[in-house]
Parts: sequence; C-alpha cells; structure tokens
Amino acid sequence: MGFKEEFIEIYNSNIERHGSEELLKWILTTDFFVAPASTKFHCACEGGLAQHSISVYNTLMEKHFDKETDNKESFAICALLHDLCKAQFYKMSTRNVKNEVTGAWEKQPFYSVEDIFPFGHGEKSVYLIERFMRLKPAEAMAIRWHMGGFDDSAKAGSFSISVAYEKYSFAVKLHLADLESTYLREKHTSAVRL
Repeated sequence: MGFKEEFIEIYNSNIERHGSEELLKWILTTDFFVAPASTKFHCACEGGLAQHSISVYNTLMEKHFDKETDNKESFAICALLHDLCKAQFYKMSTRNVKNEVTGAWEKQPFYSVEDIFPFGHGEKSVYLIERFMRLKPAEAMAIRWHMGGFDDSAKAGSFSISVAYEKYSFAVKLHLADLESTYLREKHTSAVRL
C-alpha cells in the first residue's frame, strides 16, 4: 500500500466530523500526496509529506494515546493534517551542481519554497482545515503549536506557546510526535512509496 492509500485509509477510518469528506476531496485536488515534507531535511522526496503525516500519526498513537482519556478522531485529525500548510507550498526547480568525477556542471533537481499564502505555519494549517470542518480548541492549539520553538513567532519572546502547552497537553503530545518522527524516525528516509 502506498502512502496516499494509507493516509486515506487512516483518515476515513478515524475521521467522521462534519466537513471531513469535503476536506479530503479538496486535499486530493492539491499536491499533498506528491509534495515533500521539507526541501532538504526529513522526507525531502516525492510523497514525503504524506509519509511524514503517517509517521506522526503512528508515533502519536504508539507513544501518547491513552484510550481512557484521548480521542482517536482528534489524534488522526491533528497528526494527518498538522502540515496541511505544505500543500501547494513547494515547487521543483533545478540548479547547476558540479559533478565531482567529471568536473562538468550538471542540472540537478531540488525543491524550493513558493509560499503563495504566507500566513505562518501552524496557523495556516488551522485556517485551511477550518475552511471545511471545525476544530476543537485542543486540536487547533496542537496544530498551531506543533512546531514548538522552531516556529518563528515562538522566538519573539512570546509566552503564548508556554500557555498553550500548559493548558493543552495534547499540543505537547503532537509536538513530541512531530519531533520524534522528524529527527529520529525519518532522518534518513527518502524512499518513495506512492
């Protein structure tokens, strides 16, 4: 099974909220399932965004899901859609790279960022999701702050992230799952399974 099929299976098996079908239909019109998760770091390959989303879901469920207190739908929504902001965000470009063996310059493909709606990272994902379905406050906070201190707005001396993490433990769980997936589970992945 490819990442696209696995994503859709997890999505349809766990998410039943009003508007979820329309959201998935919209996602299917974007480059979400072929886009990379980054330009050169984790899952910087075709299909990497779907791969990363599934990895975050698996990590979140394995490490942080408590069947007594947590909600499977919320976990699926936040893990699968936390980086929705990266749909229609990357473009394939080329650059000249010197071949070390021949000494000749060759065109090599690479991903670059073309942010046509520069609304921020987590907040852009929240905005895109809420065009179709409503998020619970804990879900919105988790998606908004999933980047933790890597988010530019968290570096400006704001205490908002601390307050969000204090009030919404789910936001901490998503952040930890994203970190583990990015830096431990996906660090050396580049295989494409479409």
